[in-house]
Amino acid sequence: MADPTAKSETKRDRAVAARRQHILEAAVTCFLEAGYHQTGVRDIARRAGVSLGNLYNHFPGKHDVLAEIAALERAELKRFHTLLAGSAPASEVLDDFVTAYARYLAVPENVILSIEITCEALRKPDIAEMFLGNRRALVGALTALIERGVREGSLRPVPDIAEAAHLVIELIEGSAYRSVLDEVPMRRLMATLRAFVSAMLMPRAG
Repeated sequence: MADPTAKSETKRDRAVAARRQHILEAAVTCFLEAGYHQTGVRDIARRAGVSLGNLYNHFPGKHDVLAEIAALERAELKRFHTLLAGSAPASEVLDDFVTAYARYLAVPENVILSIEITCEALRKPDIAEMFLGNRRALVGALTALIERGVREGSLRPVPDIAEAAHLVIELIEGSAYRSVLDEVPMRRLMATLRAFVSAMLMPRAG
């Protein structure tokens, strides 16, 4: 016989998760519209249509909202880790990664939120560490791909593979920011971006 208490707890857990997600979405909307620093917990509560007490039950403060965003980013980046771990020749995987990651970053909301988080991270090292962990993991996965490519001969050796991975990520980020800030469609930048990465890492002909 089914336990009615267990069913009740499951239903309650789903309701709590839904309310938490609703508050998080309201917070992100506030950050996008007014900026993180200018947004207060009252603004988030108002946007979410909940009381301050209800908000504090889910997120004790804005810092906790950022921690949740960092966790969500970590989950979103898993698909890029999976892509980088693919078994195709490293040169092909690299090209697919550059294309996919650039498209992901070039979403205007992602650019705006990233800039807001970066500004706050410069003020607060603990916030920086939350997001730097995600970045280090992605750079590590890209470094492993480049190392494999060098071993198999589809990518050429570079003096510092980890630094090269950082530069590739930064190049993609910069292109995504430009596409939004300068209103240049990412499709116009993609060919140059891919060609530049190829020039960095693909073996030279002859």
